[in-house]
Amino acid sequence: MSNNINLQTSDEFIVEQESHDYEVRATDSVCINDSHLHHKWYYNFKYLAVGIIFGIVFLKAEIISWFRIQEMFRLQSFHMYGVIGSAVMVGLVSVLLIKKFKIKTIYGEEIEFHDKTFNKGQIYGGLLFGLGWAITGACPGPLFAQIGSGATVIIVSLLSAIAGTWVYGYLRERLPH
Repeated sequence: MSNNINLQTSDEFIVEQESHDYEVRATDSVCINDSHLHHKWYYNFKYLAVGIIFGIVFLKAEIISWFRIQEMFRLQSFHMYGVIGSAVMVGLVSVLLIKKFKIKTIYGEEIEFHDKTFNKGQIYGGLLFGLGWAITGACPGPLFAQIGSGATVIIVSLLSAIAGTWVYGYLRERLPH
């Protein structure tokens, strides 16, 4: 499918696709990617499908199991460490390949990696995250898969994660960074 860009004014443009399922309006820069597109409601079904597939994989791999998570924190099993370690290695190799071959996004944008500075808030945040994970047996990623598998008590963890995120957003400017 081809995209046609129609400039309406010097600071606004619309992208039309043959199926007319999205349009974009941007003001500051002419950077066409999904963050600027306004899709029809059914466009998000692909994300729902990927989420369902991820949930099934998480369930079958037992990485959403409260018992597996407790085994990890009690140092009784390598299962979760193997899964997490594999994910870290895949991410490491992916970043190295992106940097080496200067891979671009599907929109042709260059992928940039910025150095991060360390601060003590990362230690506190990591400890709070790990403590919550150990107590509830639920990492934020698979919460919906746990609820979908029938562990409805995890709704309390989900609501707590949402509340914690909101509190952080509210207090962010007053916290040390």
